[in-house]
Amino acid sequence: MMRYNWTAVVEEKMNPLLTRRVIHTDQMTVARMSLAKGSVVPLHRHVNQQITMLETGSLEFEIEGEQIVLKAGDVLVIPPDTPHLVTALEDSTATDLFTPPREDWRKGDDSYLR
Repeated sequence: MMRYNWTAVVEEKMNPLLTRRVIHTDQMTVARMSLAKGSVVPLHRHVNQQITMLETGSLEFEIEGEQIVLKAGDVLVIPPDTPHLVTALEDSTATDLFTPPREDWRKGDDSYLR
């Protein structure tokens, strides 16, 4: 068993408007994302199923041509290999769960966020 506290997990500054804290396990990756208003996560896809739980703020997802606006308390499930783009409509904090683990992030192949 492992115990974590988000304040003790190293915060990575991905770009001027986006930071993340990441925990990798054998079965999943958990990320706490902080997105400033106007932050954009460009169109991308990954082999992982993703669950986004929005804690604060508002995010607009574009998935297969559809705009989906999440507000605090909303949860979105994104199937594996589904192209998606995210725009922060206001300062936002989200927790993302990925399964299987984000091997691309472990290897440092996350340039689309930088």
